[in-house]
Amino acid sequence: MNEQTAIPVSVDTDSHQGEFFILTSSFWGDGRFPGLEIVNENALIAPGMLVVAPPTGDPDQYPERPHLVHIPEKGGMPRDFEELGGIWIISQALKDVFAAVDPQAFAFTACDFTLADGSTGPQYYFCDVIRRVDALDVPASRVKVKVDRNFITGEDERFYSIAGGASLVFKKDVVGSAHIFRQPHCALDPVCDRVMHDALIRANLSGVELQDASAL
Repeated sequence: MNEQTAIPVSVDTDSHQGEFFILTSSFWGDGRFPGLEIVNENALIAPGMLVVAPPTGDPDQYPERPHLVHIPEKGGMPRDFEELGGIWIISQALKDVFAAVDPQAFAFTACDFTLADGSTGPQYYFCDVIRRVDALDVPASRVKVKVDRNFITGEDERFYSIAGGASLVFKKDVVGSAHIFRQPHCALDPVCDRVMHDALIRANLSGVELQDASAL
């Protein structure tokens, strides 16, 4: 694999501040974690896979409804936004925001949730951003470019790395009306625009972290 730093940006990336944001679940801090487990995890793993896959939007993806349980010995009650084994786990309140702003971008799967005393907890969902848009403006961004050979097609493919910091600029005409998407060929959490950012801020939800894509 070849790795090289992209050509230095020729535009002022400061002018792109506040346009796009990386959406992630924030760390708890102080050595704390959510006390969540998927009790029927093994039943949800597809044949040939090692872990539970994020939801795809297929209503028959999982053979049974995911079942979460709170274990106080392991951590606190889940916030509005958690990530467990690579799967977003979100509250009803966060789902409502996502569905109101950009419903076609997401896949949701409702979960059962049992509290430590055996009673039923609030509604949570598995969630994933299923829209992919190749909108990265590479010449205008500061990002490492990796080139790797695809041995199936025989062609070189470009991958983007933000390791060590990056400043990402996205083409608005390519993004179009999308308010959140995943950037292909980049190990990056989903990218959202100002509309989604502002809706999440107004909702004042716990566990939501938004980082300006122009200053990673």
